[in-house]
Amino acid sequence: MKKTILITALATFVTVIGCKDTVEERQEKSLEKKLERKYDKAQDYTYTNWVLKSNDSVRKIFKEKFTSQQLTTIVALNRVDKSTFASVDTLLIPDQFDDDFLAYSPFPYTLSSAKDVKKLAIFSYPIQAYGLYENGELVKWGPSSMGSKQHKTPEGLYFCNWKGEETVSTFDDEWILRWNFNLDNEEGIAWHQYSLPGYPASHSCLRLLEADAKWMYDWADEWILADKETVKAKGTPVIVYGSYNFDGRKPWLDLAKDSHANDISAETLNEIVGKYQAEILKEQQNREAVSASK
Repeated sequence: MKKTILITALATFVTVIGCKDTVEERQEKSLEKKLERKYDKAQDYTYTNWVLKSNDSVRKIFKEKFTSQQLTTIVALNRVDKSTFASVDTLLIPDQFDDDFLAYSPFPYTLSSAKDVKKLAIFSYPIQAYGLYENGELVKWGPSSMGSKQHKTPEGLYFCNWKGEETVSTFDDEWILRWNFNLDNEEGIAWHQYSLPGYPASHSCLRLLEADAKWMYDWADEWILADKETVKAKGTPVIVYGSYNFDGRKPWLDLAKDSHANDISAETLNEIVGKYQAEILKEQQNREAVSASK
């Protein structure tokens, strides 16, 4: 969703009435539940494409065959959510289910170009997925639905700005955006929870599953303001790169023929991060100085 929200409106979106936990309490819980890697690299699992007939009985059998946790893995691998699950005709199914979703990661586990970067989010347009790194180590990855063909998400480096647990898009007031984290205050680009239909469908924003959006809401850092109009330090860096073949086959379905078809090499990603490395480290150093002066 594309939305333009003024800095002066920031306070309106910070708190949702009736929220049980404060941001600080949720951050503590997030740290307690921080993902630990089960492996030292993604696992070499194989996949099968299941063609679903458009009738309720077949879909019911499909749902009965897999556990809730397995369905959670399936919808994430297919860039859909449980509300849009029934709208697709083909699903990629792993031949082995793992309780650690990092086992299926197309992102490299270690990124040398980001070893000095405390936190970095990377969104890959070609495979509609994100990877989160801490000091160059992958801590989380997941699906996304990025900008549609008509409203592409611009490539480049962003920094997290303000956030709101529940905001209303100024482009369409019927769009309720949960766990919204703004990345471009003028263009209105953000990541947030919204439906994932299995292809790029947003109005330039980065759609996420709700569980992922909530986790990232607490994980990433906001900007630091001197006042409502002056930014003293930027938040967590975010890189959006690549392009999507809107007229081609969904790239994750190719995993059925080649389980490494979506893999992003460390060399490729290091080159992409390298273009922004100096700016990222400069802003990180400034943030540390501003935080220390408080």
